[in-house]
Amino acid sequence: MDIRKIILFPKLTLLVIAIITLSWVPVNSVNEHHYKANKENSALTPLKLLESETSAIYENIKLANVGLSFDVFEEAYIGFLNLKNLEKISEDASILSIADFDQSSKTKRLWILDLKNDSLLLNTWVSHGRGSGNDMATKFSNLNNSYQSSLGFYVTGEVYNGKHGRSLRLDGMDNGFNDNARNRAIVLHGAPYVSSQAIKSLNRLGLSHGCPAVPVELTDQIIDLIKEKTVLYIHADSPAYHSVYLNSEEAGKRLLAYTSLDSTFQVGI
Repeated sequence: MDIRKIILFPKLTLLVIAIITLSWVPVNSVNEHHYKANKENSALTPLKLLESETSAIYENIKLANVGLSFDVFEEAYIGFLNLKNLEKISEDASILSIADFDQSSKTKRLWILDLKNDSLLLNTWVSHGRGSGNDMATKFSNLNNSYQSSLGFYVTGEVYNGKHGRSLRLDGMDNGFNDNARNRAIVLHGAPYVSSQAIKSLNRLGLSHGCPAVPVELTDQIIDLIKEKTVLYIHADSPAYHSVYLNSEEAGKRLLAYTSLDSTFQVGI
């Protein structure tokens, strides 16, 4: 055998391995977002990257046009990232639902977002508990028989058929604020009092016993969109509410972890 072939063979093998290794870039299986990692990104802090990414999503989906404030979206997104960090939802989860109870019940204050595709899936009405107020929700509780809504982050549970028809169980993630949701039977369900007719009659939506009730005609669609461990964030500007999931630094670190490669790379959510 030609001695030159014997010498060149291992060199060629190593070259092929090197090319394959350098061409492989790990991509997050959930989302393919906006931020390109390069040498300039190395100076980014977690908080700056979080702000950049949040702004990009907010603008891409045009959430201002459908009445969702940036601050409320930012809180929901931070919680979404941290729930993922703590493995409360799956790594490939991309659906985020937000209810803003600072808004009148007459407004369509429930948004369902697909963060994988930067799209708004649905925007509709959602009712609060009768103990929380009439048109505006001002009081919130985690207690049995309070008939009040509970603030904070939820992870959707199993689908079942109950007295309101097809419904979706919710698990509250915030200790002391909504972690009693299962015991209180706080679930997402349809109700006829969540409708334009109710608003015309009452000048507000009808009121639940604390459940986030949605329009009957949209119930199946909503449940199918958000079932199987997705995040629902119920917001109100309450001084008493606080959450371990609203840690901006930790959320930013998750994003920053995906910008460490010196190549064009899309940030996963």
